[in-house]
Amino acid sequence: MRLVLASASPRRRDLLASIGVVPDAVLPADIDETPRRTELPRPYAQRLAREKAAAVAARPEATGALVLAADTVVAAGRRILGKPENEAEAHAFLTLLSGRRHRVATGVALRLGDREWTRLVETQVRFKRLSDAEISAYLRSGEWRGKAGGYAIQGIGAAFVPAINGSYTNVVGLPLTETAGLLAGAGLTVTYEGSPA
Repeated sequence: MRLVLASASPRRRDLLASIGVVPDAVLPADIDETPRRTELPRPYAQRLAREKAAAVAARPEATGALVLAADTVVAAGRRILGKPENEAEAHAFLTLLSGRRHRVATGVALRLGDREWTRLVETQVRFKRLSDAEISAYLRSGEWRGKAGGYAIQGIGAAFVPAINGSYTNVVGLPLTETAGLLAGAGLTVTYEGSPA
């Protein structure tokens, strides 16, 4: 069975490779990711994952293939923190997250023809209180670019996170336990023979 990953994220490819899953093709979805008015973080993440999977499954290159899509959302209360558009927005996000807990939700959607399987995984993340110097240094690193919430837990951003409650791989961008279960349930062999850590 062919597997198509509907994501350009190198982190998602790396996470899949760690459990021995290598997509046959990578076809990023081109959809409007603007949150709807009053849309909450969890439904937003799930909707985008489903829309990405459906959009890619409809492409001729994905005919007959299993299509995997995901969307990860960082939320401070009801507020969705997307990928910062510039350094000023990244600064605002880090200032908001400083010294408080926030949630990271990932919607995962798997599609084969008209059949669809979905999961939603949420992790609570606690940030330490960040000094101005720490925020400035992090912004200079550039790691915030292209990252939901303006940070990467698998990189320098790990130094800001004293505790999480839930799936670590979910915060990176793809909850592996649930994704492996979805893939296996759809008939794809998950070997767990990736590169050892």
